[in-house]
Amino acid sequence: MDVSLSQSIVNTASAVTNAKTSNAVGVAVLKKAMDTQATAAATLLQALPSPQPALASSGTLGTQVNAFA
Repeated sequence: MDVSLSQSIVNTASAVTNAKTSNAVGVAVLKKAMDTQATAAATLLQALPSPQPALASSGTLGTQVNAFA
């Protein structure tokens, strides 16, 4: 086996390992960012005011519009 071929195989294996490590770090950072966004979204949703009561749907109070033109 040629020495340059052995060195090429070692370099390729090292590059593949580095790429896998880089991808794993990228995925971990992405997951952390998504967790942070989920926490922020949950906080915003909890800060929303409670819903207002339903509008009147029967009777004369609040159901008629006086449109005088």
